[in-house]
Amino acid sequence: MEIGIALPQYGTHAQAGRIAGFARDAERAGFDSLWVGDRSLTPVEPSDIYPGHTPENPYPPEYRTFLDPLTVLTVAATATHRVRLGTSTLNAPWYPPLLLARSLTSLDQVSGGRLDAGFGIGWLRDEYTAVNADFGRRGERLDEVLDVLQGIWTEEEFAHEGPHWRIPRAHVGLRPVQRPHPPVYLGGFSPAAMRRVGRRADGWVGAVLPPPVLAGLWDTARRAAEEAGRDPGALRRNIRFNAKPGTPYEEIAAVLAGVRDTGADSCFVDLQQSVREPDEALELGIKVLDLVRAG
Repeated sequence: MEIGIALPQYGTHAQAGRIAGFARDAERAGFDSLWVGDRSLTPVEPSDIYPGHTPENPYPPEYRTFLDPLTVLTVAATATHRVRLGTSTLNAPWYPPLLLARSLTSLDQVSGGRLDAGFGIGWLRDEYTAVNADFGRRGERLDEVLDVLQGIWTEEEFAHEGPHWRIPRAHVGLRPVQRPHPPVYLGGFSPAAMRRVGRRADGWVGAVLPPPVLAGLWDTARRAAEEAGRDPGALRRNIRFNAKPGTPYEEIAAVLAGVRDTGADSCFVDLQQSVREPDEALELGIKVLDLVRAG
């Protein structure tokens, strides 16, 4: 199983000057991938509560400071040579797909073909309000974004007419290094989300859950792939683990080993809510990496 770590991006870890050094040191330590997330708004009175939180504590307070994900990955790309660079996940329905295609293709070019593009639909209605998008149609918007990305990445001339975006026929010159395009992973935990993974994606970006729950979700994706005439064995599972404050490295390593036992292809750990500084996160992450690899 490949093992990755989240880049310094939010909370007290949102230190732009540490991104390049963190990425370089993580690659040297042997991590396989570096990851970012996507948050745009932390409302004073949020319309929704982050999973596992309460009305008194509706979301992690660290989310109030959040660096732009693709900017962070671009900095990491220029400081590294081998590691994969992933998004878990970009909230694709927020973005005009033409501009998103340009940004992602440019990042794949800058990194020499190391981008793993993970997309999701988010959970906070207020973030959709802020970008004038319909939260209730976010799944539909994601499908349209995927249609546009597929066309721009694979066609020499492309036009699009959809419910949310219209793109006049145009020449497409900018191409990703990875052909036909960077791997596309989708997040989510609902049956509809997992069926979309099976029908449309190269795999899933999930989170640590009880093994029976993970197995059930993955079975839904595999069945959808078969029904769509795709090879379910080609789908990849990328699992995220958010470590709580003070969690010892032995316990984090045990979680990752458990994920490995489920047959996941990769797992990455986010330590930005576990310790206060990027250097602490990298030191802790290396201990986890070494212990999991030793097992």
